[in-house]
Amino acid sequence: MLLRQSRQRDVVLAVVRQTMDHPTADWVFREARRRLPRISLGTVYRNLKQLAEAGLIREIHSGGQQARFDGNTGRHYHIRCLGCGRVNDLPMSIDLRLEQEAGRAMNYRILGHEVEIHGLCQLCQAAEPTGKDSQKKQARRHAHSRRHLDR
Repeated sequence: MLLRQSRQRDVVLAVVRQTMDHPTADWVFREARRRLPRISLGTVYRNLKQLAEAGLIREIHSGGQQARFDGNTGRHYHIRCLGCGRVNDLPMSIDLRLEQEAGRAMNYRILGHEVEIHGLCQLCQAAEPTGKDSQKKQARRHAHSRRHLDR
């Protein structure tokens, strides 16, 4: 898909590529508005979809969560915090044996695979309620979750 160049699309692409946090569309919108105050949320959504369809960014869907966007279009795995929703690239090599074994086991022609590991990030681990500090930790976790869920 050939995309016509536009200032809005260029800004949306730059915002996604300049962060490693796999942002949501709402976060991209807020960041894009810093550069283009008149850009609309609809324009951001439309450009994110077009950029993903063109293969310039990746759209990540997982577990009923809000879609996130990734400027790294190379093959890689993700890790998601179940506490705050944060998504990060996982610095591991792609295991092509999974594709070979799946193809043999099911007689499929495998086209690729995606892996997402689930866990708790360091901030959410630290915020888990334990002992007498549990209320303070829960409050910090809640604040951390609000900050990162929209990111």
